[in-house]
This record gives sequence, structure tokens and C-alpha cells, in this order.
Amino acid sequence: MKKTVLIIGAGGVGRVVAHKCAQNRDVFETIILASRTKSKCDLIASEIESEIITDSVNADISDEVEILIKKYNPNIVINVALPYQDLAIMNACINTAVHYLDTANYEHPDTAHFEYKEQWAKDDEFKKAGILGVLGSGFDPGVTNVFIAYAQKHYFDEIHTVDILDCNDGDHGYPFATNFNPEINIREVTANGRYWENGEWIVIPALSQKIDWDYPEVGVRDSYLIYHEEMESLVKNIPHLKRMRFFMTFSQRYLTHLKVLENVGMTSIKPILFEGKEIVPLQFLKALLPDPSTLGARTKGKTNIGVYVTGLKNGIEKTVYIYNVAQHEEAYRDTKANGVSFTTGVPAMIGAKLVLESKWSGSGVLNMEQFNPDPFMAELNLRGLPWQVIEK
Repeated sequence: MKKTVLIIGAGGVGRVVAHKCAQNRDVFETIILASRTKSKCDLIASEIESEIITDSVNADISDEVEILIKKYNPNIVINVALPYQDLAIMNACINTAVHYLDTANYEHPDTAHFEYKEQWAKDDEFKKAGILGVLGSGFDPGVTNVFIAYAQKHYFDEIHTVDILDCNDGDHGYPFATNFNPEINIREVTANGRYWENGEWIVIPALSQKIDWDYPEVGVRDSYLIYHEEMESLVKNIPHLKRMRFFMTFSQRYLTHLKVLENVGMTSIKPILFEGKEIVPLQFLKALLPDPSTLGARTKGKTNIGVYVTGLKNGIEKTVYIYNVAQHEEAYRDTKANGVSFTTGVPAMIGAKLVLESKWSGSGVLNMEQFNPDPFMAELNLRGLPWQVIEK
């Protein structure tokens, strides 16, 4: 049965989700794209041959989202707006009994700290409404969670260690720019690093631990330990785990710019008075930096994101490396977006597709590793994110 989808958010990821849903009209018969700025939705709709309905909504206000849902009666809401808006959109879905899916966990705008606690707390409300809340259906979180679930199902009796390895080797030509929302990106990178070992979280200074990792089809790159949200759910849902870490690549040029901006206070989220008005330095910096949604045509190169997993199978030690390589130029040809937006938006479409096809079902609030990984892994190969497995 064909379904209706409401996409909230018209940045780079929203562009990809709209394009990929339109490529799968056998499931997504009616597509509504809404954001605070309708003209952004209209631009995306103009890129797509088949019809997409556009509308405006302030996703900070749950009542507005609820009115929008009642207007179009979608079967699922794909939230690719800001993480600050997760709870408002979830509440609207509860009140209208509509399935919910997002790509990033809730973050309070005044606190540089993201966690699933407040979203998990809505599990009972989702169950009472008889709806499913799928959390983190991007790449990381999202595909990385599914990679680990797939490894658990097919390669291991016990998983002992996981390293999630994220490399963006693309070049957009600017001295400094972020590949997704600058506020979210810079808050994430400048926070303390954190990893899980022997049942506890270990906290280290931001970007203080580095490894050199050889990424297939890319090469050896500097990779820094940071905290990333999927770890919070994975340490709960993967038994026998002894250690989990997350590494992301950063060029020295990026880190130098970031350190200078941090030193002069431009990465701060504390409001300051400027000419009688209160401004947040990081929000002002966001206004100065290139809009990530415009980077697609400029960006060249590849991404490589994967999981390096060790453990036991039939009592024998085993290592498996599962990864995807995506090319920025191919992503732009397909969806008018760069590879970072592509690798987040495609999994969002896939997650929604599986819910609407009842291949993922149930009620309550769940993370990606709690679903059957097999249909998701099959869809990745069909929708532009093929994966590889190296067994060692």
C-alpha cells in the first residue's frame, strides 16, 4: 500500500531525503516537505521531476507541527530538522498517533550535551499511541548501529570491542567550513572526548587522543577520539562489550581554524551583549560560514565510515571490518547534495521505507540496533550506499 510521508527540514539532509523518497514512489506516494523557510522547500521541489508538496512550519512549536500533521495525515514523519526540535516533533507525533523517525538525538540549545534520555522517556507514550519512534536513522548514528547489529547476528557469538571510524576526505575548496549544521558540528567537536571501557565512561580532553587509520580507498588519515551519540545506546544493547570508541578524521587546517575560533570565543554558546543586543557567538559564526547545503557542487573526494569489531565466534577470536565508501561527486549527481548529507539522508529514507513496509514494526521508542539489520543492509546496496566486509 502506498503511503504519505512528511519530511521536516530543508537543509542538505532534507534535500537528500526528498530526492530519495521521490525515487521510491512505490512506497512514498505523497511527499510533503516542510521547514521554517518554505522557499528552501520550493527550491528542493523544483529539482525533482515528480510532485512534492511544500509547506512551512516552526518545528520549535509542537502545536504547529501537530496542525501540519493533521493537515496532511502522513503515515510517518521524518525529522531532519535541528536536534533541538526532536522533542517538539515527537510530542506532535504522539498526539496524532503517527510514526516518527529522526537522524540525531535531542540536544538542548543552551547546553552543549546530547543524550537519548529525554527521548527514551517517551517510550511509554509511543506504546500507548501504538506508534514507532525510530531514533538515529542517519549514518552515524544509524548505519553504524546496523553494521554492528549485522556483525552480532552473522559473525559473532560475543562482541568485545568496537571502534567506529568516520572519515570525510572531501574537499570543498573553502579555508574553513562545516559539512553539516555549524552549530551542531562545532559543539560536537569541541566537547570532551568520551569512550566506554570495562563498564564505565572514560572522559578525556577534546581531540587529545589520535590514531592513524588506513581507510580503504582513501588512505591513512589522522583520526581523533570524540564522543558520539550512538555509543550511548550500543553499550546498552550489545552484550559482552568490553570497549567502544569513536574516531573521526580532521585535517590540520580544520583544527587550526577551530582552535583560533575557540581561543577568541567564537565557539561559545553563552550569550554576550553586542551593541545593546544579546547574541550567541556560535550562532553569529554560523551566519558567517558557508551554508552546508550549498557545498554539494563544490565538494570532491570520498567518505569512508565503518565499524571495526572484535570478539569470539565458536570460541575463536575474530575481527570484522564493515564499511561504506561514498563519493561526493556521485552524491551530488544523484541528489544535488554532498556526500555527508547523502550518507545521512539515504538511511533516513530507508528506515522510513522499512517502517511503512512493516519490515520494521512494533511500538515504542527504539534505536537502530534493536531492529533486524538484514533488510536495512540489503537496502543500502540498492540505494547508493554499498558496503564491504573484511574478515580477519
